[in-house]
Amino acid sequence: MEHFFAMLSRMKWINRWGLMRNTKSENLCEHSFETAVIAHALAVLRNRRFGGRVNPERAALLALYHDATEIITGDLPTPVKYHNSKIRSAYREVESEAQGRLLGMLPPDLKPDYEALFCAREPGDEELLPLVKAADKLSAIAKCVEEREMGNNEFTRAEATLRSTVAAMHLPEADCFLEEFMPSYSLTLDEQDGPA
Repeated sequence: MEHFFAMLSRMKWINRWGLMRNTKSENLCEHSFETAVIAHALAVLRNRRFGGRVNPERAALLALYHDATEIITGDLPTPVKYHNSKIRSAYREVESEAQGRLLGMLPPDLKPDYEALFCAREPGDEELLPLVKAADKLSAIAKCVEEREMGNNEFTRAEATLRSTVAAMHLPEADCFLEEFMPSYSLTLDEQDGPA
């Protein structure tokens, strides 16, 4: 009996933003889906507008699995995870062990395929990883915008910090997403669905 996919399905039980008061909780499954959608969009933007030749589908897959180890580790809040280099280093080790545990739940013939998603070792992945990281931050910004629009000021500082982080990445695709697509996250359904 193999447990890998059943473990992945537990992403829906891992809540994010544990230190913050949320108007609506966000789980790891929701975040991973949104990150995958945005990573795909960033890769498409790179190819269409910025002369790139990256694989959008691969970007989406890498993003889909980018936080899978949190099924085992839980979502360590960012202020804790990045508090100092010792904690960050220890957390990397914990993530690596969690990755090994998850991959160990696969039959041997499937393991290389999924290891390639967890470890991002295929040609072109080095160009996609910054897009996945930006997509992760953009997904978090979207959550902050949604919370702010619900009247929850708890996320105001997090949003400002995340926007600064994305700006510091100097990725034109991410800047484009922020400018063209992020404002819609603050609109109602009727505003999104109506004439532009």
